[in-house]
Amino acid sequence: MTALQASGLHKSYRRGRERVHALRGVGIEVHPGETVALLGRSGSGKTTLLNCLLGWETPDAGEVRVPGVEAPEQAPWTTVAVVPQRFGLLEELTLADNVALPARLAGQPDPLAAAHGALEAVRLGHLSSRLPEEVSLGEQQRTALARALVVRPSFLVADEPTGRLDEELTAHVLATLREQCAAWGTGVLLASHDPAVIASADRLVRLHDGAVVAAA
Repeated sequence: MTALQASGLHKSYRRGRERVHALRGVGIEVHPGETVALLGRSGSGKTTLLNCLLGWETPDAGEVRVPGVEAPEQAPWTTVAVVPQRFGLLEELTLADNVALPARLAGQPDPLAAAHGALEAVRLGHLSSRLPEEVSLGEQQRTALARALVVRPSFLVADEPTGRLDEELTAHVLATLREQCAAWGTGVLLASHDPAVIASADRLVRLHDGAVVAAA
């Protein structure tokens, strides 16, 4: 499996009379089985970069390469799964049914059983029959993570995946994420300010003013 890659990405927006340069020639890659932390203050370009990698926004210049597809927006959940900052849970579905949805779309033989297993892994098995509005924001965030993990994707992209979790749950979620993704060979890209995420990563990529200023 080749890497999830972007090279030479430029993206700008018009804000009144001003043109804001969100990305300035950004390049990044995530290899199978590794965890990369994407760092940077608000306004540094992190979310714009993730949106371009996922095909949710089109860069003004540069290239995004996702293994097995011609364009990032064509990638199935089994190739690139997402934990968005706003979670994206369907309000009319239970937590279990939300998590099962990508498994159903992927044609897994028992998607509901897979969903229950993914929820158990993030300590939410006891809440599987509840609706999103009946649980806390932290529990919704873990549900979104379980939904991304349920199909064992080739790559996982997450925007602030521990932002609603306390220290203990953050440690558990990161340990689960590392254990499962390392076992599956899943490449993980986490945009975060969380020191625990930074400490758990194999590599760090730091953005400032739309450009990569450090990578290690």
